[in-house]
Amino acid sequence: MSLFRTKTILHGDDRPVEHRMARTLGWPSLVAMGVGAIVGTGILTLIGVGADRAGPAVLLSFVVAGAICACAALCYAEMATMIPASGSAYTYSYAVLGEVFAWVVGWSLVLEYSLVVSTVAVGWSGYAVGFLKGLDIIVPAALANGPALGGVINLPAILIIAVVAGLLMLGTRESARVNSALVVLKIVTLALFVFVALPHFDPANLQPFAPFGYGSTVGEGGAKYGVMGAAAIIFFAFYGFDAISTAAEEAKNPERDLAIGIVGSMIACTVIYLVVAAAAVGAIGFARFADSPEPLALILRELGQGQIATIVAAAAAIALPTVLLAFLYGQSRIFLVMARDGFLPRALAKVDSRGTPVRITAVTAIFVAIIAGLVPLDVIASLANAGTLCAFVAVAACVLVMRRRAPDARRPFRTPIAWIVAPIAILGCIYLFTSLQELTQYSFLIWNGIGLLIYFGFARTRTSKIA
Repeated sequence: MSLFRTKTILHGDDRPVEHRMARTLGWPSLVAMGVGAIVGTGILTLIGVGADRAGPAVLLSFVVAGAICACAALCYAEMATMIPASGSAYTYSYAVLGEVFAWVVGWSLVLEYSLVVSTVAVGWSGYAVGFLKGLDIIVPAALANGPALGGVINLPAILIIAVVAGLLMLGTRESARVNSALVVLKIVTLALFVFVALPHFDPANLQPFAPFGYGSTVGEGGAKYGVMGAAAIIFFAFYGFDAISTAAEEAKNPERDLAIGIVGSMIACTVIYLVVAAAAVGAIGFARFADSPEPLALILRELGQGQIATIVAAAAAIALPTVLLAFLYGQSRIFLVMARDGFLPRALAKVDSRGTPVRITAVTAIFVAIIAGLVPLDVIASLANAGTLCAFVAVAACVLVMRRRAPDARRPFRTPIAWIVAPIAILGCIYLFTSLQELTQYSFLIWNGIGLLIYFGFARTRTSKIA
């Protein structure tokens, strides 16, 4: 068996009946999924972490992370329309680069999606607990924090994962409808924040603009500070678009809808992020909301807008689950494809009579709930970024390999100036990886070392050439 064998990708009706999923998603639902995934923890929660690492220059961190993700998104759009099958970067790597690369990417995606869902659940818990406190309902610290923060378990984070998983198991069409409604609520909430905070914009709050420099420097506890250090964390805020590519087998017209969903949601969210971030850092000094689990609500309270802050916290608590829904959806589909290939037990790949993968969704939810209940926010977000950077590099590499290997292949969407865009995505992601704290880098390498041991000791003998 060759480590570099590639996989023949089956589409639609070519798949066994028990593996076919219902095609229920049009491009509006995919754009809503992308916006729901991208606009979430990054702006509602991680803007505080980013400001702590870069000061007002967190605005540049958003620009840097957004530019790199935009290049990666264009590469995703090309590969998703060329290979309209679930599995995202894992599937593209298996079809183009070979099995061992697919395993590394798939194993990294397990890390990415699991930790993203866990991060968002922990972020949601912070807003929910703050909202309940505003109603004089106090959640005991022991039940609102994991052991690392002095508690026992983050119960709200576990509960919201259970609710979202239940919705996904109900059906993809139903989940998409709920997601679209919550995305509208989220956008209205952010518009409300900008409307209230922007009149308080004071240029003095932007000075000094880059107190920790423009590069990436090691600070207390090994954390990376500066514009690039913050960009490596804020990068987490942009990459929800890759969840859209996991919906290929459930898109009504994947060759058209996937490209619109990926590129459209990325453009919309970049604009939203920059406007909200500018309003936030201009309203009050960054040190007053840095590292807060609910920075936007905190800023409003500092401005004397307590009632508006309560509304924002409530809306965040209601709307943040759209991120959970998109990523839990994406992870379950990646696990589904890995189960089809034999990397996971094949029994998990079966779908129910409505074309919904209930088994793998339930297993995924249990897995991420354990992480969310026990691990703190900053550790999860940083490590999740490492897995994503690996996947983005792989997808950009797939674009370049296919441009050389099959230059005349049908490409419903073509990455513009691919020989510039794809290398920017690769080099940018590698640089952001070096900007992560060393503990994260080592943890990622250890994670993949464990993954390779599993691959050579177990998974390699179970794989098949055809998904």
